[in-house]
Amino acid sequence: MTTVSAERRIDAHQHFWIHSPKVHTWMTRRQGMEPLMRDFLPRDLAPLLRGSMIDGCVAVQAASTTHETRWLLDLASAHSFILGVVGWADLAAPDCADQLAALPERSRLKGLRHLVEDEADPHFLARSDIVAGIACLQQAGLVFDLLLRLDQCEAALKLLARLPQQRFVLDHCAKPPVRSGALEPWATQLRALARHQNLVCKLSGLVTEAEWRTWDEREFSPFTEVVLEAFGPQRLMLGSDWPVCTLAAPYGRVFHLMEPLLQQLSYAERAAIRGGTAAQVYAL
Repeated sequence: MTTVSAERRIDAHQHFWIHSPKVHTWMTRRQGMEPLMRDFLPRDLAPLLRGSMIDGCVAVQAASTTHETRWLLDLASAHSFILGVVGWADLAAPDCADQLAALPERSRLKGLRHLVEDEADPHFLARSDIVAGIACLQQAGLVFDLLLRLDQCEAALKLLARLPQQRFVLDHCAKPPVRSGALEPWATQLRALARHQNLVCKLSGLVTEAEWRTWDEREFSPFTEVVLEAFGPQRLMLGSDWPVCTLAAPYGRVFHLMEPLLQQLSYAERAAIRGGTAAQVYAL
Protein backbone atom coordinates (compact mmCIF):
# COMPACT_ATOMS: atom_id res chain seq x y z
CA MET A 1 0.00 0.00 0.00
CA THR A 2 1.03 3.59 -0.61
CA THR A 3 1.86 5.70 2.44
CA VAL A 4 2.03 9.46 2.90
CA SER A 5 4.09 11.73 5.09
CA ALA A 6 3.35 11.58 8.80
CA GLU A 7 2.24 15.23 8.83
CA ARG A 8 -0.61 14.80 6.37
CA ARG A 9 -4.04 15.16 7.98
CA ILE A 10 -7.02 13.32 6.51
CA ASP A 11 -10.72 13.37 7.28
CA ALA A 12 -11.38 9.65 6.79
CA HIS A 13 -15.16 9.85 6.77
CA GLN A 14 -17.50 12.45 5.27
CA HIS A 15 -20.37 12.58 2.81
CA PHE A 16 -21.66 14.53 -0.17
CA TRP A 17 -25.17 14.34 -1.55
CA ILE A 18 -27.80 16.00 -3.69
CA HIS A 19 -30.72 15.46 -1.39
CA SER A 20 -33.56 13.21 -2.52
CA PRO A 21 -36.26 12.00 -0.10
CA LYS A 22 -36.70 8.90 -2.25
CA VAL A 23 -33.02 8.02 -2.08
CA HIS A 24 -31.93 9.24 1.35
CA THR A 25 -34.69 7.46 3.21
CA TRP A 26 -32.56 7.11 6.35
CA MET A 27 -33.10 10.83 6.93
CA THR A 28 -36.86 10.79 6.59
CA ARG A 29 -37.21 7.97 9.11
CA ARG A 30 -35.45 9.81 11.94
CA GLN A 31 -36.54 12.85 13.90
CA GLY A 32 -34.44 15.99 13.77
CA MET A 33 -32.85 15.27 10.39
CA GLU A 34 -34.36 18.32 8.67
CA PRO A 35 -31.08 20.32 8.65
CA LEU A 36 -29.54 17.58 6.49
CA MET A 37 -32.31 17.63 3.91
CA ARG A 38 -30.49 19.83 1.42
CA ASP A 39 -27.50 19.47 -0.89
CA PHE A 40 -23.99 19.14 0.57
CA LEU A 41 -21.24 19.52 -2.00
CA PRO A 42 -17.44 19.92 -2.20
CA ARG A 43 -17.73 23.71 -2.25
CA ASP A 44 -19.36 23.49 1.20
CA LEU A 45 -16.64 21.28 2.68
CA ALA A 46 -13.55 22.92 1.18
CA PRO A 47 -13.44 25.96 3.52
CA LEU A 48 -14.03 23.71 6.53
CA LEU A 49 -11.05 21.56 5.59
CA ARG A 50 -8.87 24.64 5.25
CA GLY A 51 -10.11 26.06 8.54
CA SER A 52 -9.22 22.87 10.41
CA MET A 53 -5.93 22.36 8.50
CA ILE A 54 -7.12 19.09 6.98
CA ASP A 55 -5.29 18.15 3.79
CA GLY A 56 -7.91 15.89 2.23
CA CYS A 57 -10.86 13.60 2.80
CA VAL A 58 -12.47 10.27 2.01
CA ALA A 59 -16.00 10.58 0.61
CA VAL A 60 -18.24 7.78 1.87
CA GLN A 61 -21.52 6.62 0.34
CA ALA A 62 -24.81 7.78 1.82
CA ALA A 63 -27.14 6.01 -0.63
CA SER A 64 -27.34 2.42 -1.83
CA THR A 65 -27.01 3.19 -5.53
CA THR A 66 -24.27 2.75 -8.10
CA HIS A 67 -25.37 6.12 -9.52
CA GLU A 68 -24.14 7.81 -6.33
CA THR A 69 -20.85 5.90 -6.50
CA ARG A 70 -20.25 7.12 -10.04
CA TRP A 71 -21.14 10.67 -8.99
CA LEU A 72 -18.71 10.55 -6.05
CA LEU A 73 -15.97 9.30 -8.36
CA ASP A 74 -16.68 12.23 -10.71
CA LEU A 75 -16.41 14.62 -7.74
CA ALA A 76 -13.08 13.07 -6.76
CA SER A 77 -11.81 13.60 -10.31
CA ALA A 78 -12.79 17.27 -10.17
CA HIS A 79 -11.56 18.07 -6.64
CA SER A 80 -8.07 17.05 -5.61
CA PHE A 81 -8.82 17.23 -1.89
CA ILE A 82 -11.19 14.24 -2.28
CA LEU A 83 -8.47 11.62 -1.93
CA GLY A 84 -10.68 8.58 -2.34
CA VAL A 85 -14.22 7.22 -2.41
CA VAL A 86 -15.94 4.50 -0.41
CA GLY A 87 -18.88 3.67 -2.64
CA TRP A 88 -21.65 1.10 -2.93
CA ALA A 89 -22.29 -1.93 -5.11
CA ASP A 90 -24.81 -4.74 -4.87
CA LEU A 91 -22.85 -7.27 -2.83
CA ALA A 92 -25.55 -9.90 -3.24
CA ALA A 93 -25.41 -9.75 -7.04
CA PRO A 94 -23.59 -12.62 -8.81
CA ASP A 95 -21.89 -10.03 -11.04
CA CYS A 96 -20.60 -7.86 -8.17
CA ALA A 97 -17.03 -8.06 -9.48
CA ASP A 98 -18.17 -6.96 -12.94
CA GLN A 99 -20.03 -4.00 -11.42
CA LEU A 100 -16.81 -2.84 -9.83
CA ALA A 101 -14.78 -3.29 -12.99
CA ALA A 102 -17.28 -1.15 -14.94
CA LEU A 103 -16.96 1.88 -12.66
CA PRO A 104 -15.25 4.99 -14.10
CA GLU A 105 -12.14 6.48 -12.50
CA ARG A 106 -11.64 3.14 -10.83
CA SER A 107 -8.32 4.19 -9.24
CA ARG A 108 -10.18 6.65 -7.01
CA LEU A 109 -12.45 3.95 -5.60
CA LYS A 110 -10.87 2.79 -2.33
CA GLY A 111 -13.63 0.70 -0.79
CA LEU A 112 -17.30 -0.13 -0.50
CA ARG A 113 -19.90 0.21 2.21
CA HIS A 114 -23.43 -1.04 2.74
CA LEU A 115 -25.90 0.54 5.18
CA VAL A 116 -25.92 -2.62 7.26
CA GLU A 117 -27.45 -0.84 10.25
CA ASP A 118 -30.61 -0.35 8.19
CA GLU A 119 -30.94 -4.08 7.52
CA ALA A 120 -33.54 -5.73 9.75
CA ASP A 121 -31.67 -9.05 9.73
CA PRO A 122 -29.00 -9.07 12.47
CA HIS A 123 -27.24 -11.87 10.55
CA PHE A 124 -27.06 -9.96 7.26
CA LEU A 125 -23.25 -9.94 7.19
CA ALA A 126 -23.08 -13.71 7.67
CA ARG A 127 -25.25 -14.47 4.61
CA SER A 128 -23.34 -16.54 2.07
CA ASP A 129 -24.14 -14.18 -0.83
CA ILE A 130 -22.94 -11.14 1.11
CA VAL A 131 -19.74 -12.89 2.19
CA ALA A 132 -19.11 -13.86 -1.44
CA GLY A 133 -19.65 -10.27 -2.55
CA ILE A 134 -17.24 -8.90 0.03
CA ALA A 135 -14.71 -11.57 -0.95
CA CYS A 136 -14.60 -9.94 -4.41
CA LEU A 137 -13.20 -6.79 -2.83
CA GLN A 138 -9.97 -8.49 -1.79
CA GLN A 139 -9.22 -9.36 -5.40
CA ALA A 140 -9.98 -5.77 -6.41
CA GLY A 141 -7.79 -4.31 -3.63
CA LEU A 142 -10.72 -2.57 -1.95
CA VAL A 143 -11.59 -2.02 1.71
CA PHE A 144 -15.01 -2.77 3.20
CA ASP A 145 -16.45 -0.29 5.71
CA LEU A 146 -18.63 -1.80 8.44
CA LEU A 147 -21.58 0.28 9.66
CA LEU A 148 -23.18 -1.76 12.44
CA ARG A 149 -25.81 -1.93 15.13
CA LEU A 150 -24.80 -3.67 18.32
CA ASP A 151 -26.92 -6.73 17.55
CA GLN A 152 -25.07 -7.16 14.25
CA CYS A 153 -21.62 -7.52 15.84
CA GLU A 154 -21.87 -11.30 16.10
CA ALA A 155 -22.37 -11.62 12.35
CA ALA A 156 -19.51 -9.16 11.79
CA LEU A 157 -17.21 -11.35 13.90
CA LYS A 158 -18.04 -14.33 11.69
CA LEU A 159 -17.36 -12.25 8.57
CA LEU A 160 -13.98 -11.07 9.87
CA ALA A 161 -12.98 -14.65 10.66
CA ARG A 162 -14.10 -15.99 7.28
CA LEU A 163 -12.17 -13.34 5.30
CA PRO A 164 -8.94 -12.83 7.27
CA GLN A 165 -7.08 -11.33 4.28
CA GLN A 166 -9.76 -8.73 3.54
CA ARG A 167 -9.18 -5.28 5.04
CA PHE A 168 -12.14 -3.91 7.01
CA VAL A 169 -12.81 -0.51 8.60
CA LEU A 170 -15.26 -0.13 11.49
CA ASP A 171 -17.27 3.06 11.14
CA HIS A 172 -18.15 5.24 14.13
CA CYS A 173 -16.63 2.91 16.76
CA ALA A 174 -19.68 0.63 16.38
CA LYS A 175 -21.88 3.48 17.64
CA PRO A 176 -21.29 3.53 21.41
CA PRO A 177 -24.29 4.44 23.62
CA VAL A 178 -22.97 7.85 24.64
CA ARG A 179 -26.44 9.09 25.60
CA SER A 180 -26.88 6.45 28.30
CA GLY A 181 -23.21 6.30 29.30
CA ALA A 182 -23.43 2.49 29.55
CA LEU A 183 -20.16 0.93 28.42
CA GLU A 184 -21.55 -2.59 28.32
CA PRO A 185 -22.27 -4.60 26.28
CA TRP A 186 -20.75 -2.26 23.67
CA ALA A 187 -17.21 -2.40 25.13
CA THR A 188 -17.13 -6.20 25.17
CA GLN A 189 -18.32 -6.37 21.58
CA LEU A 190 -15.82 -3.73 20.45
CA ARG A 191 -12.92 -5.59 22.06
CA ALA A 192 -14.03 -8.80 20.36
CA LEU A 193 -14.07 -7.05 16.99
CA ALA A 194 -10.67 -5.47 17.63
CA ARG A 195 -9.04 -8.87 18.16
CA HIS A 196 -9.25 -9.34 14.40
CA GLN A 197 -6.14 -7.71 12.99
CA ASN A 198 -7.79 -7.19 9.59
CA LEU A 199 -10.02 -4.51 11.15
CA VAL A 200 -9.20 -0.87 11.86
CA CYS A 201 -11.54 1.67 13.43
CA LYS A 202 -12.71 5.20 12.70
CA LEU A 203 -12.97 7.68 15.54
CA SER A 204 -16.01 9.23 13.93
CA GLY A 205 -19.73 9.71 14.36
CA LEU A 206 -19.58 10.07 18.14
CA VAL A 207 -21.23 13.46 18.64
CA THR A 208 -24.49 12.26 17.13
CA GLU A 209 -24.55 9.33 19.56
CA ALA A 210 -24.78 11.89 22.40
CA GLU A 211 -27.65 14.27 23.11
CA TRP A 212 -27.27 16.63 20.17
CA ARG A 213 -27.86 19.91 21.99
CA THR A 214 -26.74 19.22 25.55
CA TRP A 215 -23.69 16.92 25.39
CA ASP A 216 -20.56 17.57 27.42
CA GLU A 217 -17.03 16.76 26.20
CA ARG A 218 -16.37 14.59 29.25
CA GLU A 219 -19.05 12.12 28.14
CA PHE A 220 -16.87 10.78 25.33
CA SER A 221 -13.68 9.93 27.23
CA PRO A 222 -14.80 6.57 28.71
CA PHE A 223 -15.72 5.37 25.22
CA THR A 224 -12.67 6.70 23.37
CA GLU A 225 -10.38 5.19 26.01
CA VAL A 226 -11.93 1.77 25.36
CA VAL A 227 -11.43 2.25 21.61
CA LEU A 228 -7.78 3.26 22.08
CA GLU A 229 -7.08 0.32 24.39
CA ALA A 230 -8.79 -2.15 22.04
CA PHE A 231 -7.30 -1.06 18.71
CA GLY A 232 -4.15 0.86 19.61
CA PRO A 233 -3.20 4.11 17.85
CA GLN A 234 -1.86 2.40 14.72
CA ARG A 235 -5.31 1.00 13.93
CA LEU A 236 -7.32 4.19 14.41
CA MET A 237 -8.21 7.06 12.09
CA LEU A 238 -10.14 10.30 12.49
CA GLY A 239 -13.29 11.11 10.59
CA SER A 240 -15.78 13.96 10.89
CA ASP A 241 -18.95 12.28 9.57
CA TRP A 242 -19.74 15.68 8.03
CA PRO A 243 -22.41 16.86 7.37
CA VAL A 244 -24.21 14.46 9.73
CA CYS A 245 -22.02 15.70 12.59
CA THR A 246 -23.51 19.20 12.21
CA LEU A 247 -26.66 17.97 13.92
CA ALA A 248 -24.63 18.04 17.15
CA ALA A 249 -21.42 20.04 16.53
CA PRO A 250 -19.69 22.22 13.94
CA TYR A 251 -16.95 20.64 11.84
CA GLY A 252 -13.94 21.98 13.74
CA ARG A 253 -15.27 21.01 17.15
CA VAL A 254 -15.60 17.37 16.11
CA PHE A 255 -11.84 17.15 15.68
CA HIS A 256 -11.18 19.20 18.81
CA LEU A 257 -13.06 16.60 20.86
CA MET A 258 -10.32 14.06 20.15
CA GLU A 259 -7.49 16.25 21.43
CA PRO A 260 -7.52 14.92 25.04
CA LEU A 261 -7.10 11.42 23.64
CA LEU A 262 -4.40 12.43 21.17
CA GLN A 263 -2.33 14.44 23.62
CA GLN A 264 -1.54 11.37 25.71
CA LEU A 265 0.14 9.76 22.69
CA SER A 266 3.51 10.14 21.00
CA TYR A 267 3.96 12.31 17.92
CA ALA A 268 4.11 9.24 15.66
CA GLU A 269 0.93 7.81 17.19
CA ARG A 270 -0.93 11.11 16.79
CA ALA A 271 0.23 11.32 13.18
CA ALA A 272 -1.08 7.82 12.49
CA ILE A 273 -4.53 8.65 13.83
CA ARG A 274 -4.68 12.05 12.12
CA GLY A 275 -3.87 10.70 8.68
CA GLY A 276 -1.22 8.01 8.41
CA THR A 277 -3.50 5.06 9.07
CA ALA A 278 -6.18 6.31 6.67
CA ALA A 279 -3.56 6.86 3.97
CA GLN A 280 -2.21 3.34 4.38
CA VAL A 281 -5.49 1.48 4.71
CA TYR A 282 -7.22 3.26 1.83
CA ALA A 283 -4.04 3.49 -0.29
CA LEU A 284 -4.41 7.26 -0.67
